Amino acid sequence: MLDVIARILAASLVSWLLFITIDVLFKLPEKGGVSGATAIGRSIEEEGGALHGGYMMGNIVCSPDASAGTLLAACGVYIAGIPGGLAAALLVYLGNRICHDPGYAGTTGAILATFVVFGFTQVGFGAEEFIAGMVLAILTIQGLSHTGASRLLATLWGWRA
Repeated sequence: MLDVIARILAASLVSWLLFITIDVLFKLPEKGGVSGATAIGRSIEEEGGALHGGYMMGNIVCSPDASAGTLLAACGVYIAGIPGGLAAALLVYLGNRICHDPGYAGTTGAILATFVVFGFTQVGFGAEEFIAGMVLAILTIQGLSHTGASRLLATLWGWRA
């Protein structure tokens, strides 16, 4: 039982690093990429959070970004291996187009996560552990503290610039 918990925590860390890195590289903290993301960012700033971290959090809520892509890819790999993960990437791509999202962070996240999750399944991890881990990773960004998470994301963004 403890080994499963350890793998879920490791999967959460890998997933968190994957989706945060992709979102930062795609400059999602720079501005709200889709309708609603700017409003969420400004609302978080008014609560004492960081505007750019709030933009990233708004993008997570309003459009399939790298976090959603990573989670859906893990689900796809769980169901059908690499073809399932790539099918999830296609769905994320379509979701981005429906949301008029100009970027490809979600699609990139889903494609990369497909191969990362599949690779970890070859060394003893289960795709279901990545599903649980990704949910935990998203919870740390969206569910624990908007103010704290936005500041952390803005700090990570600052390191990039």
